Amino acid sequence: MNVYDFVQLTLFLLVLIILTPLLGRYMARVFLDENHVLKSVVNPVEKAIYRLISCKGEEMDWKKYTYSLLVFNFMGFLFLFFLQLCQSYLPLNPQKLPAPSWSLAFNTSISFVTNTNWQSYSGETTLSYLVQMAGLTVQNFLSAATGISVLLAVIRGLVRKTANNIGNFWIDATRSILYVLLPLSMLLAIILTGQGVVQTFHPFAKATTLMGSGQVIPLGPVSSQIAIKQLGTNGGGFFNANSAHPFENPTPFSNFLEMLAILLIPSALTFTYGRLIGSNRQGWTIFLVMFTLLIIGLAVSYYSEYKFSTIAGININMEGKETRFGLGNSVLWSVATTSASNGSVNAMMDSLTPLAGMVAMFNIMLGEVIFGGVGSGIYGMIMFIILTVFIAGLMVGRSPEFLGKKIEAFEVKMAILAILAPNLVILIFSAVSCLTTPGLSGLNNPGPHGLSEIIYCFSSAAGNNGSAFAGLNSNAPFYNILTGFGMLIGRFGVIIPVLAMAGNMAGKKITPFSGGTFRTDTWLFGLLLMAVIIIVGGLTFFPALSLGPVMEHLLLIK
Repeated sequence: MNVYDFVQLTLFLLVLIILTPLLGRYMARVFLDENHVLKSVVNPVEKAIYRLISCKGEEMDWKKYTYSLLVFNFMGFLFLFFLQLCQSYLPLNPQKLPAPSWSLAFNTSISFVTNTNWQSYSGETTLSYLVQMAGLTVQNFLSAATGISVLLAVIRGLVRKTANNIGNFWIDATRSILYVLLPLSMLLAIILTGQGVVQTFHPFAKATTLMGSGQVIPLGPVSSQIAIKQLGTNGGGFFNANSAHPFENPTPFSNFLEMLAILLIPSALTFTYGRLIGSNRQGWTIFLVMFTLLIIGLAVSYYSEYKFSTIAGININMEGKETRFGLGNSVLWSVATTSASNGSVNAMMDSLTPLAGMVAMFNIMLGEVIFGGVGSGIYGMIMFIILTVFIAGLMVGRSPEFLGKKIEAFEVKMAILAILAPNLVILIFSAVSCLTTPGLSGLNNPGPHGLSEIIYCFSSAAGNNGSAFAGLNSNAPFYNILTGFGMLIGRFGVIIPVLAMAGNMAGKKITPFSGGTFRTDTWLFGLLLMAVIIIVGGLTFFPALSLGPVMEHLLLIK
């Protein structure tokens, strides 16, 4: 790691730390319905939307909240599915692209509705401008708003006492879009366009190279999609090469902004969480746990990528890296994108060294709680907090409590269910793929690396990440259908028990803190929380990782 990489990494982390309370404080004011800089301007639009959808503002219990959320996302799935199948008959398709297969349309629809943005296709040669905008970009906003809404419902469940309701889904989703996601995306899109990110409706350009041969240059409304793909922790690229493509990510400054946007809202939501529950220390404790796990992953990845390779005879591993950005930016992006449920890339994950690839995989396997997705990172972390408080209560011999509420059997069951649902998808679906001909037919690499490709595929799907090792041909009915169901379970198999836990917690009384209460806003609890996160992930996936990236690393050094 050279001095320039160290300076950039330090600058990146400092800017993230500085912006966390600034944006977090603003979002807290938005969700508390207090006065803020955009309220007077956007409030008439908000009220008009409520009139349009006949939302009177009445609050919902957890069952109605969950029902509204599921119906909303199901309608989004249907719209995007049929929009793709009708693509060849719709406007804004200057390249006359045909409709994708039903299995690919099914996979892509689930992918963008679940905030996964797994892409088994090349965007510029598969989907029209209309589908990219009205389908994918719109779902980038809606899926991110869904994650924030679930977090707000969970917070209300934690802070309210003897209550039946946890808020109104339609209000939470609308405010998330109008006051947070849309303004930030518009600002970032303008800056990215100024840096050279393409934003046009013109057909693909035809050019003649210096050698006299013809070349087709893909274009499209790129900048508007890239902004929300990063800010909403979506990750779906307009082009097949994602943010390694010069039209998506043309300059070092655009690269810095896009990396920052990946972690910005998830990081700021830790501060928002602290403000909404009335304890900034709780928010900062979660932030420090996430930040520490991020640093650990960065340290291992930087060490592995910069370590001298006896096989290749080189000091740094530049295979699969974009030379415009260098190794340092590639490593930072790989850890950031898998610490959040983003999935965008500026280098090929398949070309990472075994240990760096394992870090990316392990970040996802931990449940996307190292900052995680927009909203989903913190409510996933709260599930681990519930489990940690329960374990701590057993250790000290008293009833476990969190924020003054007793943690009982129901909360522990919901937390375990939410944590295990994605894990079961990863292990079972990977095993099925390794034992069937359709599963093995998509491999481009044998041995441990081939196993890593399969495990990473289902880790990315179940963790709603969307990145891929790229050595696996997943555009086949087998993988399209299997990863589609994996994405559904990884998203809603977590959301439903989380909301059930929130509804149950809202009905409980709050007991005052006493001298025997185990505090959850101290460094000691932070260490215990990190241990539980790592142990749960380690015990669950250690055998699979041993046969994949660990074995590959041992073979490499041998």
